[in-house]
Amino acid sequence: MAYYRLAKQLFPARYKNMLRMRPPAVLKVNLGSAYPRCYATRRIAVDAGGEPSGGIYYGPFASRKSAEGFAEGVLDLFKVRRCRIKIRRDPSFPGCMYSEMKMCLAPCFAGCSKEEYDVEVGRLGAFLESAGSSLRNELEADRNRASEELDFEKASLLHKKLDKLADALRGQPELPRRLQDLNAVVFQRGAGEQSIGVYEVRAGRIADPFVLPFATLAGEPRSAEQLLRQQLEAQREPPAGELSEHLWLLARWFYSNPRQGEIFFHDKGWPYRRMLRACARLLAPPEPSQA
Repeated sequence: MAYYRLAKQLFPARYKNMLRMRPPAVLKVNLGSAYPRCYATRRIAVDAGGEPSGGIYYGPFASRKSAEGFAEGVLDLFKVRRCRIKIRRDPSFPGCMYSEMKMCLAPCFAGCSKEEYDVEVGRLGAFLESAGSSLRNELEADRNRASEELDFEKASLLHKKLDKLADALRGQPELPRRLQDLNAVVFQRGAGEQSIGVYEVRAGRIADPFVLPFATLAGEPRSAEQLLRQQLEAQREPPAGELSEHLWLLARWFYSNPRQGEIFFHDKGWPYRRMLRACARLLAPPEPSQA
């Protein structure tokens, strides 16, 4: 992060080439289209306030290939179009293999109404925003209802869909999520003695770090947990900076191997006890190598 900021300050015309910076791969549901589709992209449109605009963005992924692979598995669960053609709703249009396989609502030849297609896009958006839990809850409720009605054939089909959902989510890293919900904290060992650098990520942007000085906190009335709570729960202005650049920094660190430091996501709240245990691990002396 420090190298990025210095390079941007000292070499504003060529810092991206110096860092070999490339926008990270994300999935986009393009809500600006009358019949939206979901696809992998490296372009993130932002509004005047610097917030993502024009659709739902989900990511970042390690590569475009991994984003496309995840999208392929997810789109098998929904009937949203995958084609790039301009939809004209022409009943004489022959359609494509996805419409033949009943994997698309086929708006191209008016196989559905605009309202029906919007409902399916809304289900896809809810899936991305909830990391799949919305569809899982929906399928489990339908399966249980079918079992209660003794419709075992339908219950078996729904169970297979749940298995397909599990396959689509299996092995998926924690980082990709809707960009507006990408809130996390990264802990790294600091330069000072017994210190930890804390980088808060809010809506995909990385805030200026603050330091947990464990060497001095031992003699102060405030605990490290109190200091963390004070910093993370304070009402502050959102971090400044270009969103795609901050996402590139975060993705580059997260997908690096080996990765130095630990990350915690804000889902239902900050896991302060787990954070402090992570600090202890980062400050522990390295184990002696065995000859």
